[in-house]
Amino acid sequence: MSRGLDDADADALSALATAPPPSTSANRKSHSQQLRTNTGTNFNFKRHHKHRKHSLDEASITAVMHGFHDPDEDDDGDRDFYPYATVDDSMTQHYYLNNPGTNNSSNNNSNSINDNDDINNDSDYCNIININDMSSSCNEHHPLPEFSSTGGGSGYFKAPSRSAVHPGRPTAVELRPHPLRETQVGRFIRTIACTETQLWAGQECGVRFWNFCDAFEPGLGIGGRARRGDEDAAPFYESVNTPPATCLMVDRASKLVWSGHKDGKIRSWKMDQQAIDDAPFKEGLSFQAIHRGTVLSMVTSSYGDIWAGFENGVIKVWPWDSVEKSLALSPEERHMAALLVERSGVDLKSQATSNGVCSISSSDVKYLLSDNVRSKVWAAGSLSFSLWDARTWELLKVYNVDGQIENRVDVSSEKDQPVEEEGSVKGGSKSKKEKQGGFLQRSRNAIIGAADAVRRVATKGTGAFAAEDAKKTEALLLAYDGTIWTGCSNGLLVQWDANGNRLRDFHHHRCAVLCFCTYGPRIWVGYVSGMVQVIDLEGNLIAGWIAHNGPVIKMVVGNGSVFSLATHGGIRGWYISSPGPLDNILRPELSKREHMYNTIETVRIMVGTWNVGQGKPSPEALISWLGSQSSDVDILVVGLQEVEMGAGFLAMSAAKETIGVEGSPNGQWWQDAIGIAIGEGSTFERVGSRQLAGLLIAIWVRKSLRTHVGDLDVGAVACGLGRTFGNKGGVGLRLRVYDRIMCFVNCHLAAHLEAVNRRNADFNHIYRNITFGRSINNASVGVSSTAQMLRPATPVAINPDDGKPDLAEADMVVFCGDFNYRLFGITYDEARDFVSQRSFDWLRQKDQLRAEMKNGRVFQGMREALIRFPPTYKFERGKAGLGGYDSGEKKRIPAWCDRILYRDNRSSPASECGLACPVVASVWQYEACMDVTESDHKPVRCKFTVQIAHVDRSIRRQEFGKIFMSNEKISSIREELRCVPEISLSADKIVLQSQETCPLTITNKSNKDDAIFQILCEGLSAVNDGEEPEHRHRGSFGFPRWIEVAPAVGIIKPGTVAEISIHVDDTHETEDEGGQQHCRSEDTRDRLAILSVVIRGSKSTATRSQQCHIHHRYSPNCCRVVQHEPSTKGLGSKKHQSSNHRSSAKFDDHHRSRREC
Repeated sequence: MSRGLDDADADALSALATAPPPSTSANRKSHSQQLRTNTGTNFNFKRHHKHRKHSLDEASITAVMHGFHDPDEDDDGDRDFYPYATVDDSMTQHYYLNNPGTNNSSNNNSNSINDNDDINNDSDYCNIININDMSSSCNEHHPLPEFSSTGGGSGYFKAPSRSAVHPGRPTAVELRPHPLRETQVGRFIRTIACTETQLWAGQECGVRFWNFCDAFEPGLGIGGRARRGDEDAAPFYESVNTPPATCLMVDRASKLVWSGHKDGKIRSWKMDQQAIDDAPFKEGLSFQAIHRGTVLSMVTSSYGDIWAGFENGVIKVWPWDSVEKSLALSPEERHMAALLVERSGVDLKSQATSNGVCSISSSDVKYLLSDNVRSKVWAAGSLSFSLWDARTWELLKVYNVDGQIENRVDVSSEKDQPVEEEGSVKGGSKSKKEKQGGFLQRSRNAIIGAADAVRRVATKGTGAFAAEDAKKTEALLLAYDGTIWTGCSNGLLVQWDANGNRLRDFHHHRCAVLCFCTYGPRIWVGYVSGMVQVIDLEGNLIAGWIAHNGPVIKMVVGNGSVFSLATHGGIRGWYISSPGPLDNILRPELSKREHMYNTIETVRIMVGTWNVGQGKPSPEALISWLGSQSSDVDILVVGLQEVEMGAGFLAMSAAKETIGVEGSPNGQWWQDAIGIAIGEGSTFERVGSRQLAGLLIAIWVRKSLRTHVGDLDVGAVACGLGRTFGNKGGVGLRLRVYDRIMCFVNCHLAAHLEAVNRRNADFNHIYRNITFGRSINNASVGVSSTAQMLRPATPVAINPDDGKPDLAEADMVVFCGDFNYRLFGITYDEARDFVSQRSFDWLRQKDQLRAEMKNGRVFQGMREALIRFPPTYKFERGKAGLGGYDSGEKKRIPAWCDRILYRDNRSSPASECGLACPVVASVWQYEACMDVTESDHKPVRCKFTVQIAHVDRSIRRQEFGKIFMSNEKISSIREELRCVPEISLSADKIVLQSQETCPLTITNKSNKDDAIFQILCEGLSAVNDGEEPEHRHRGSFGFPRWIEVAPAVGIIKPGTVAEISIHVDDTHETEDEGGQQHCRSEDTRDRLAILSVVIRGSKSTATRSQQCHIHHRYSPNCCRVVQHEPSTKGLGSKKHQSSNHRSSAKFDDHHRSRREC
């Protein structure tokens, strides 16, 4: 490239002034019949330099047409010279000018030769292919040469790294690959739970389960019994339709899965059932837990009672005895069974209310936790906790998230009183001067004032409530060492002791915590950012990785894995010891088989941009711009600028954005009109849009491709006055196409020739700050209030480790719009003359955008196809052709303001499409519609051919299973990890009378592995002389009320001993509470409880167990009533007030144990 063209403007003008050969109005007319006769340009050439041979020179044109281009006549400055040539003859517009008498074939051939000669000498252009011998009948489209900006190899602008297997996280089995959000309407999965052989999921239309033995099986495919979105999931079975399931719990003793629902019912489902493929399975016992409310949480206590939390602080308990009787009834007596359970329920909030004053919070009980170590139940709202005795149902303590005890005096039914608006002002008399201000001016001032008021109200109190909102509890967990952990919306992890005393805080991630799970000495934490972290019981961070591209809302342990559920419904299983040696084997082995599950698709995308200047086009204009070119397009993206302007509209738009409202009638009109032009309904489907003041972006997808496109998110960034008004800024769409992320951004940057730096700053502001989330016009679907916000408000909050913007994580990014970059160092008349002669090579040298991109100051790392169309700004409305350029008083210099640029996954032009570079795009058409005259800008369109490499999830899961099950190294490591420490019990039978206590010691014989123990009650019976005892179990292997075991869960270090306290207390058996006498026929008989001590290792879910028989010898002297005041001490006391209802045992969860010393 000529150095003179890169120097100061004066040198550039000097070079330009001497370059063009003499021309006459006659030969200019022969090149453009649409140009005005008087161009105002008259060059007096002083030949100080060798003439450039460009397309204006007739002799040069003739030589090029006949292939006689002489490279010796070119100097260094010719390296940026590109003769104009069409790519596809069938799409040549009337402004594509061919020399009369020359056929299309020869013209294309000669131009392509010259293109290659010049382009090969210009390092700024890439992706050039030979197009020689292209005939006019050839329908094949060839990529255009591209100009590549510098600065895209690092930082935010670097294309994201991809690979066949993610290198930054452990390998996982995708039980259910990420389904497109649009396929899950009415079927979103809200929660999951694990049995020993199955993974259950609660969804908006019922429940479903997967058998672990089918985890590596191929998906059911499209057309099978699986609906769209589940075609690649492992085989599963669904229930009959029910209202949305909100929570699940597992009762392994009764082999039931219980589900809470939005209609206030609790339903039971038989686990391990042999479901029929096409027949949905049916529920068992169900009962109405609450009327006009939702079951928000459920848990089974240490004694087998079912606890449930509801809205407004309501907590109910159903004793196991009643549930057990109902389960024993026949299906014909189902109605009677439901009534029996319903009537046995006890409302604990009512019992905690006296004289209209409730001791507990009225906030929704979102989380319930059974402390099986200390036989307590934790109930958590957003900002407070209540602690209950699991045996007596007694309220022990109420405290806030800071650990401070609360003495509530508020009445839960009290309603807020309406407050009169202080800002309502009745209009009074005005002076003449004010009245003469004019209606429009007064309206403008009123609207701006209203916008400011709305903004103030929307942000009022933000500082006051921000700290409180950050403390909200979003997750609750019982660790195996007996401590309680809570996760907050600001990412804080809080450790509590069993009595509700706050111990320590930890902060490893700045995003909201949404879920916990634990196994052995590890705690898994799921965040709204999609990250999963593993910490130890001391709060030290072990590992962390991005597990999903959406919030992780639930995690459970089962079958040797931790299963994580993302808000979009994807489920992944992580080996319980991950990250570890298994991942180091699985990752490379799975990568080797990439060719087996890699699939490449080709998609054609057309992007259009147009500054419409508040006008509305004719149908013919839209057909010319979009409709005539959409027949071979799969995806159409349209960006419009200045759809609607005006100070009042902009102020109102800013105010509406503040309260979450967007769009306008004009924007809707444009979408409808474009839809008609392209055949929306019959051929295309409108997927979504986003409008910010005068900026509008919308997308249509061909119906045949619709099943592979979805997860639409939108974003907007204002760059107008104070970065608040949307007259300048950007709107964007993000969606998944064949599981690859594509982003399209429509921009309107700062105007005026001299505002280059402001334009650069606007782009930088948009790129770094645009965040994508669910459209504010769509209903949100989520489990947690935090999970509904798919993305936090700032890019740093999304990924605080590196603070990358959303656009940096996309596989393909396309920017379109009125960028407003002008031609510099050139006059109006000179520009007009070059345009008339189609000397675009000269004009490109004066393009501000190209210069800024070349210096790496804007659109870093992005590409633009070679511009071969006239400047698209500024025209007089209604004037067709090149003669319509602005001839008014300002005579704005023609410029390429309207542009389309892109970035894909390529790190170099030679990169090929594959899982390491999954999106490779090329431009095969880039042109302006010069015949459209409804605006002062011309519409521009760009067509991309995009190759997309994606993973066949079903096949990859199969290959994962083959490696996992057959690899010898993996089998050896799994066998080693499956090791369960040996233990010994100090006794296998203990005989106790009431009020007696006996220690039971458990010794860990291993010298290197921790032993995780859990004590369950596997059988209960009355002892009759001469009769074989008939054992029965309670829900979730819970304890009978006459026995206390502490601790029932814990970890024993290698070579150490744990001492368990076994205490018998049958005082409650003869208590009369509330006029209700509890009696048993076996009161005078001895009783037997079979305790099972279940032992696990810390790195697998394999178990071994030993039994200890507890013989309760009846003593009539011990049968007495004990009176004492309610206690707020820990449950270790042996003198708790007995329960109103005897209930028994307990239901749920994989941690079924009791207390800790």
